[in-house]
Amino acid sequence: MMGYMPETSEITVVPPWPFFVRPVLEALENSGSKARQDIFQFVINASPFSQEVLDATISSGQTVIAHRFGWALSNLVKSSWIIRLSKGIYQITDEGKVWLAANRTTDLTYSDANKIFKRYWQQKSSKNVTETPQQPLSSHGDQTPIESIENSISVLVEATKGELLSRLRASDPTFFEKAVIKLLLALGYGGAEQRGRQIGGTGDGGVDGVMDQDALGLEKIYVQAKRYAETASIGSATIREFIGALAIKGVSSSDLSTIPSGRPKL
Repeated sequence: MMGYMPETSEITVVPPWPFFVRPVLEALENSGSKARQDIFQFVINASPFSQEVLDATISSGQTVIAHRFGWALSNLVKSSWIIRLSKGIYQITDEGKVWLAANRTTDLTYSDANKIFKRYWQQKSSKNVTETPQQPLSSHGDQTPIESIENSISVLVEATKGELLSRLRASDPTFFEKAVIKLLLALGYGGAEQRGRQIGGTGDGGVDGVMDQDALGLEKIYVQAKRYAETASIGSATIREFIGALAIKGVSSSDLSTIPSGRPKL
């Protein structure tokens, strides 16, 4: 069995949830019952976690260590190694004491945890419902299923970003200009009435769109939208031309939107 808790060295990586099984049982073995927060505090105090480990969070804002502790607690309840006396109050059972007595120095791995706890996840809601084959409690290293889902979503988001940029670069100028106007409106420009329009085209004077900031259209933001290849950068001449177009119109508010690979050199 793999150990996760060095006796003296600091723990710099959040352990997987099976690591917390033994310290949870230890927190309860000499007490009649204990509150969840007290159990958690015992676990934290019993292990030399680094501050970085204690501060790490998942997307919901919950700390990773509290999240994985919660999974351990849930599995211990399902296995009847501990029982929940009331909301947030737990007590160790004889089964839990037996396992703890035989595993004082054991840090569970995922393989061990699946062998021990998997059978407690077998649920039959009715005789007419076909039972779904149970999957391992985790197939993504040290992550809980929720963490695996969050990471998978992050991968999909990044892939979508890349695909969106590729499509925008391949789009025609008119489509790109309209997309930029819609984006700026979604960001809150153009006021509550969403006043913005594309004006690009032949003879546009270097301006592709305009957004009214008030009902009368007295305050305007002029927009220029430029598509660049992935390896291209914004040239200083492009920005100077846009500034010149704004000067002719006598305006002071503007936005130049583009998808270059680097920053311009003015």
